Amino acid sequence: MKTKAILLMTLALIQAAPLFAADWTQFRGPNHDSTSTEKINLHWPAAGPKKLWTAPTPAGFSSMVESGGRVFTLVLKNVGGADQECCLALDANTGKELWATPLGSAKFDGGGNSGAPDNKGGDGPRSTPSVDGDRVYVISSRLILFCFDAAKGSVVWKKDLITQHAGKNITWENAASPLIDGDLVFMAGGGPGQSLLGIKKKTGEVVWKGQSETMTHSTPTCATILGVRQVIFFTQSGLVSMEAKTGQLLWKYPFRYSTSTAMTPVVFGDIVYCSAGYGVGAGACKISKGVTGFSARQLWFEPANILNNHWSTPVCKDGFLYGLFGFKEYGKCPLKCVEIATGHEVWAKEGFGPGGTIIVDGKLLILGDAGQIVLAEANPKGYTELARAEVLNGKCWSTPMVSEGRIYARSTKEAVCLDVKP
Repeated sequence: MKTKAILLMTLALIQAAPLFAADWTQFRGPNHDSTSTEKINLHWPAAGPKKLWTAPTPAGFSSMVESGGRVFTLVLKNVGGADQECCLALDANTGKELWATPLGSAKFDGGGNSGAPDNKGGDGPRSTPSVDGDRVYVISSRLILFCFDAAKGSVVWKKDLITQHAGKNITWENAASPLIDGDLVFMAGGGPGQSLLGIKKKTGEVVWKGQSETMTHSTPTCATILGVRQVIFFTQSGLVSMEAKTGQLLWKYPFRYSTSTAMTPVVFGDIVYCSAGYGVGAGACKISKGVTGFSARQLWFEPANILNNHWSTPVCKDGFLYGLFGFKEYGKCPLKCVEIATGHEVWAKEGFGPGGTIIVDGKLLILGDAGQIVLAEANPKGYTELARAEVLNGKCWSTPMVSEGRIYARSTKEAVCLDVKP
């Protein structure tokens, strides 16, 4: 009987293990949908979850990723007497700096002072690293794709899109993150005929390139739509979908551009949602597949004074978008629930500002721009807040993430690690 009990307990632990441990390997998570299936503690004390550590993260709006006991983000550091973007690696258990490798000089053409009271953009990195096994991938503001050794921070290979692929940067420079799916890394920023690229992650070899699009600040996304794996870029002409393995053009959806497009397209089944600030708005298209190939048909569009995401990408659950909607509504822009198929606003709750939203354990985890972490129900029936904690100083224009039962989040001043194990 004792042996049987031990065996049953062991099997239960094995079955439960995946619920408690999952790396968050890239912007919007390993599945490109800002969703984690981890189980977390949903009942926080009044003072908030236990703070395991804080660490300095000077300047910038890069989010954090975690894998193999290491946390990665981009910061601004003075190296050799000059400000440089750096890829920073921290020990996930202690917050101790493991390494910081410079990416090059940081000027951020068109940016502003990150501490300014009028909330100008800020001079700091805006891209988020991606981790794959023992490698870390980073795109600098100057459109250089780096592959680093995750343990040492040494360069394995790098590719300069401006010098090697006739690339041309944009105002505020690159903010998109490298997207990894299968054996490839995807990014935009090349010149005519090679603006969108699929790059072999092991070697840096270009597997495919194509199109003559102009890049934006938006990170692409990967999804399987109608049985075909595709990577969707949000360019200045609109959405452009390429077959992930071959780079074959599948479909386009025109969408107006003004000044900057920064959110990532959101996919729900055969529906793709996108949005932009600066007077544009939000819309969704339905993807179809016929004898002549794929096509995109607009389902709805709402102008900017009704719906828009500046850079905060919403998350979709059961056909409803949950995210921070608004343009330059610092400290107050609302969390909204919007039906993705119709654009109908179901409810709104003000007071967050343009931070970031994910889903973990079926709940919404929101980082407000003033450093508040909020846990709420993902329910179209109404806003129900479950927990709240003030955890960060500085401006938080980034997205939180959960890995190994911990919440990681950062501001322009510091990073925090919170214990939310069940």
